[in-house]
Amino acid sequence: MQPRYNARLVVKGFHQKNGIDFKEIFSPVVKMSSIQVVLGLAVSLNLEIEQLDVKTAFLHGNLEEEIYMEQSEVFEVKGKEHIVCKLRKSLYGFKQVSRQWYMKYESFMEEHGYGKTNFDSCVFMKRFSVNDFLILLFYVDDMLIGGHDAKKIKSLKNELNKVFAMKDLGSAKQILGMRITRDRKNKKL
Repeated sequence: MQPRYNARLVVKGFHQKNGIDFKEIFSPVVKMSSIQVVLGLAVSLNLEIEQLDVKTAFLHGNLEEEIYMEQSEVFEVKGKEHIVCKLRKSLYGFKQVSRQWYMKYESFMEEHGYGKTNFDSCVFMKRFSVNDFLILLFYVDDMLIGGHDAKKIKSLKNELNKVFAMKDLGSAKQILGMRITRDRKNKKL
C-alpha cells in the first residue's frame, strides 16, 4: 500500500491589515451551559445524540474581501511568476477564517429552516411538531445533533454532507474534553 500524504496551503495571515484584508474575526462557539442543557434533555426526553466532524471546515467559508496571493513556490508556473491568485474561498491562516466558516454554516442552517436560539447563537433548532424537533450544537468544526427521530437525524446528516464533507462519528462519545457514556436503562448520561 502506498503511503498517503496530506498537505495544506496556509496563508500568511499575520500580513493582513484590519479594514483592508479583514473586517470581523469573531466567531461564536457553543456555550458549556448549552451543552449541559441539551445533554440533560437527551436524558429526560430519551433523545438520540449524534456527533459529526466537518473535514477541512475552514475551507468552506467565502471571502467577503478582495484578497490576492502570490503563487506558492511549489505551484509556480514557469514564465508566469508575476501572476497572482485572486482568492474566493477562505484558506487556513486567514484571521477571519473561523468567522467565514460560521457564516457559511449559519446560512445553511437558516436555508433548511433551522433557527438560532436567543440564548446561544451556536444552538440551532427546528420544530416539526410539539414533541418532534432537532437541535444542533455547533462548536468550530464539530456538531452534536439531538432529536427523537433517527430518520430525521440521518436526513439532516445527509443534507450537511452534500455541502460540507462530514465524518459521521455516530453516537456522541466526547465533546470539548468531556467523555459521554450513556445508560438508557437507568436514565443516566
